[in-house]
Amino acid sequence: MNKENMGGGPGKINAPFNPLYMVMIILILTLFFNTMNSDKTAEPLRITYSQFLDLVESGSVAEVQMNDAQIQIAVKEDANTAAVDRILYPDGRDEGREPAVQGRTYYADRVDDPGLVELLRGRRVGFSGLPAPTVSILSSVFSMIFPFLIMILLYYVVLRVIRKRMGGGAGGEGTSGGMLGGMMGGVGKSKAKVYNVEKSTGISFDDVAGQDEAKESLAEMIDFLQNPQKYQKIGAKQPKGALLVGPPGTGKTLLARAVAGEAGVVFYHLTGSEFVEMFVGVGASRVRDLFQTAKKSAPCIIFIDEIDAIGARRNGQMGGNDEREQTLNQLLSEMDGFDSFTGIVVLAATNRPEMLDKALLRPGRFDRRIIVEKPDLPGREAILQLHAHKVTLGVDVNLREIALSTSGATGADLANMVNEAALRAVKMGRETVLQEDLMEAVEVVIAGKEKKDRILSSGEKRMVAFHEVGHALVSALQKNATPVQKITIVPRTMGTLGYTMNAPEDERYLMTRDELLSQITALLGGRAAETVVFDTSSTGAANDIERATKLARNMVTQYGMSKKFGSMGLESATNQYLDGRNMPTCSEQTNAAVDEEILKILEECQQAAISLLERNLDSLTIISEYLLEKENITGEQFMKLLAENEE
Repeated sequence: MNKENMGGGPGKINAPFNPLYMVMIILILTLFFNTMNSDKTAEPLRITYSQFLDLVESGSVAEVQMNDAQIQIAVKEDANTAAVDRILYPDGRDEGREPAVQGRTYYADRVDDPGLVELLRGRRVGFSGLPAPTVSILSSVFSMIFPFLIMILLYYVVLRVIRKRMGGGAGGEGTSGGMLGGMMGGVGKSKAKVYNVEKSTGISFDDVAGQDEAKESLAEMIDFLQNPQKYQKIGAKQPKGALLVGPPGTGKTLLARAVAGEAGVVFYHLTGSEFVEMFVGVGASRVRDLFQTAKKSAPCIIFIDEIDAIGARRNGQMGGNDEREQTLNQLLSEMDGFDSFTGIVVLAATNRPEMLDKALLRPGRFDRRIIVEKPDLPGREAILQLHAHKVTLGVDVNLREIALSTSGATGADLANMVNEAALRAVKMGRETVLQEDLMEAVEVVIAGKEKKDRILSSGEKRMVAFHEVGHALVSALQKNATPVQKITIVPRTMGTLGYTMNAPEDERYLMTRDELLSQITALLGGRAAETVVFDTSSTGAANDIERATKLARNMVTQYGMSKKFGSMGLESATNQYLDGRNMPTCSEQTNAAVDEEILKILEECQQAAISLLERNLDSLTIISEYLLEKENITGEQFMKLLAENEE
């Protein structure tokens, strides 16, 4: 136990003898013995007023004491027991009912009877007033304080449970000293997980691929901690903090764990939510404790994952989260409280940088913003190679082809694909992972597993086949379209009844207006095929329409590719690393005009797709019939069938 953190007085939870327990035990025992010794005589039995009068008439009553509400009757010691029994139990006494006893005291409710006194005088029965019941002072005092003792005991038990859940040392920090400080011990202690030179994470920069720029920035900060003299000699200052920003699954936490493995210094790892608890002030106390501990073990690195949990922008409105704001204020203060030569570096990760408070992002706190984006083509290939080293690959595996097919995938997605491929190889009874396993894994991650129990009718299956071939044919017949890699009409668990997979020949970073229009036309090719062949439309084009509309909207509102609005920006991106939702920055009238422009683009592309398919109706029919028979065709088979039909 840390002596300096112990609560004073009776609140020392971990002490071998707790006086609080003894006080409660003494009070409870006092109440028990006071109750046992209060009045061990038999309590008076209740009878009716008429029975009381019968007892008086029978001469069995020795004395009566009365007040306005009650009459207490003392039966004579020499009274006829049988007579008293007949009065009390006129219908006969059951075995379970207590017999009348000589000398026993009974009581009855007082009624307004003017002749009662005369009756008592006539039967020579002594009567007097009934004295008020006497209660011991100890019992009175205890009856008042007993509820408070129960509340204190419950409060103590609840706090003890909370303390065990929150963990930490023996004492509380701040103003809650004494008994409460002892009971709250450990609540304000930091929960940071410590990795040091002896206890490494086991991850290094060699285990991170596709993020070379981020690794370079972090390597500089590590080098400053390990070799501060060469930077101080020229007057360079160590960056106080670095913020890792990027979409989920891109490797922000993995980079931080790699820093822990490379740094060779103490590494503290915790999440933003671990600072905040139900008690106001606990988070700020934990921030203080974390930085005090870090200063003692400098040089060191503090990593706060999901910092937006405590670093969200303060709005200054009433009714805000006081606990979160106090925690943020304490973090701002602590990051200002050490200089560049202290040897402490604060790393943080978030995928919502637009939510963070401006004071947290200024230079002097988080000096660097390290972007951890989705990997490009070389990055995806490097990530696939990194994870492929852990499995046994076949000779036909081409990771570049897989990388081309996974545009937009994160590092976590690629790792999942390699693992799914290995699982499929085991399921198929092989000892090596083949290219077909990897391609199937890509489809599993993108569209889900094959849904073998979903059986389509012949009409539905035929419409799906023409729909998918419509996509592929429109894509192949356009100048700027992406090559087709696979067409399938096998239903998948994510809701698709079939899909067409396109794989670019190379990674593209810029798209022209014509290329975007070609993409929209290809997306609407399925609906166009339904219109040309079946003269109707189905619900199968819902996702195609959604994606085509999004592309057309971006062309008008963000890319400045509309003839009507020109280079005017009409939307701004929010949550760019999560859902990528856009918010309009124009009036409602302009927004209505934007919808009209989007509709115009979609109609033009839809008509272009219909025209292409009408001119190549024979190719559409032949390839669709072949797909109906095979259910799956590759891009090479598709192009071969298209070439044969054109000849």
